[in-house]
Formats: sequence, structure tokens, C-alpha cells
Amino acid sequence: MNNKYTAVIKQRDNWWIGWIEEVPGINCQEATREKLIETLRITLQEAIEMNKHEALTAAESDYSEIVVKV
Repeated sequence: MNNKYTAVIKQRDNWWIGWIEEVPGINCQEATREKLIETLRITLQEAIEMNKHEALTAAESDYSEIVVKV
């Protein structure tokens, strides 16, 4: 999957903080900008996988998957 997401990042004192605009709840804090971007990427990927698992579990069986384009 090659989706693009937007990270909003800023430095506050000695920390870098960031959020993913399109996904509520994805926010991170790190000591460097580079580490923040890496952590946001990992956290986003984990959240997507967790949401996918939860959706498939809720659907139980006899479901279909479709691609929805915005």
C-alpha cells in the first residue's frame, strides 16, 4: 500500500511533537525531528494494522473487501 498521510510537526522546547492529520489519535513526541518522523510512521502503520484486524474480526465471515477512493 502506498498511501500518503500528512504529518504536522513542531518543536516545543527540547522536544519535537507531531500528529497525523488524517488519523485521530496518532501523535508522538521525540527528541529529534528525524526520530519523530520515524516514530510517526511506525505508529501510523501499527494503527492501520490494528484497525484492519479489528474490522475483519468484527465482520466475522462472509464479507468482501473493496477499495474506497476519496
